[in-house]
Amino acid sequence: MTDKIFVDGLLAGRVAFVTGGGTGITGGVARALAEAGAKVALVSRKLEHLEPAAEKIRAAGGEAIAVAADVRNMEEVERAIGATLAKFGQLDIVVNGAAGNFLCAAEELSPNGFGTVVDIDLKGTFNVSRAAFSELKKQRGLLLNISATLHYLGTPYQLHVSAAKAGVDALTRNLAVEWGRYGIRVNAIAPGPIEDTEGMARLVPEQVKEKLRRRIPLGRFGRIRDIEQSAVFLCSDAASFINGAVLVVDGGQWLSANRLE
Repeated sequence: MTDKIFVDGLLAGRVAFVTGGGTGITGGVARALAEAGAKVALVSRKLEHLEPAAEKIRAAGGEAIAVAADVRNMEEVERAIGATLAKFGQLDIVVNGAAGNFLCAAEELSPNGFGTVVDIDLKGTFNVSRAAFSELKKQRGLLLNISATLHYLGTPYQLHVSAAKAGVDALTRNLAVEWGRYGIRVNAIAPGPIEDTEGMARLVPEQVKEKLRRRIPLGRFGRIRDIEQSAVFLCSDAASFINGAVLVVDGGQWLSANRLE
């Protein structure tokens, strides 16, 4: 038995630029893209989060570089893309995964707190997408945005990130329409509760987890591996006619989340 799902070299010859790529879901996506044969640039504000992840990819036989950049700063993003091009010569895949989050009641949320999350999640996604456009146009490449399901229903203490991710979904669909003419596909993944993440450990109290799990029709929390596999599929030629989709990967959780027990 093997857990290998995709053929070897599925993404060989392609270069991926992954923001937030050192840890968590996007760290897993970066590793999965490298396993599928892509060369990967890992991008985040702090190199100490990126270097160990890049080294793991290299140790496994892949090619990866770590590039420090704050997605809120367009000049830093442009420099990071330049460093990727200098190393690998092209850009085929962009994964927008940089994100911020914390728990806060709406009446206690400061304008700065709200704005910071919107700046990272939504403006950061725009900045990276816009900065990568000319290279993606050359390669007829693709964008993959990491969204969420929080805004599908009202989620307490998550106003800021819900607003930001709703914007990411809108950005995904609009860019799919505008940039499809250039051969650029733009899609998103909306993960549900993913148990092996810092967010799950930090944002979901233990007493809530079992109640949350019971509301997932498939009866389990997701794993980072579930998101990785979805990302590789959407970045492959198997998804060549999928454009403007927001793929929900949550075991059906949001569909049953509003039901009374």
